[in-house]
Amino acid sequence: MSGTVELFDGRGWTPVCDQDALTPGRGVAVLTEDGRQIAVFLDRAGGLHALDNRDPFSGAYVISRGILGSRGDTPTVASPMYKHVFDLRDGRCLDEETAPDGTPAMLRTYPVRSTAGTPSGLSSPSERV
Repeated sequence: MSGTVELFDGRGWTPVCDQDALTPGRGVAVLTEDGRQIAVFLDRAGGLHALDNRDPFSGAYVISRGILGSRGDTPTVASPMYKHVFDLRDGRCLDEETAPDGTPAMLRTYPVRSTAGTPSGLSSPSERV
């Protein structure tokens, strides 16, 4: 399915890549105009997900290289560094509540959609930004 993947930045939708560039089950890192790195995933069911690319445990920008999976009904991504698992829907770490610096172990999530009509992994933009 062809289309453009777009992220919602709080003001509007911004195109970040062609959907054809995404491989189901894998992620890509995109760089926004304001310098944020965001990991964008196309899951095997065709859902799109967008989260911070920075692993809060290692500080490395590697989440886009993570492994997609699930825990029960929860779609997840496992960081390639220390294998912490995060919920793709809300960015929560399912293994630990806090990162080493004491902050909540979470990845920020972003509303994402495709102009081809692929369903987003998130709910409406106003609930996430």
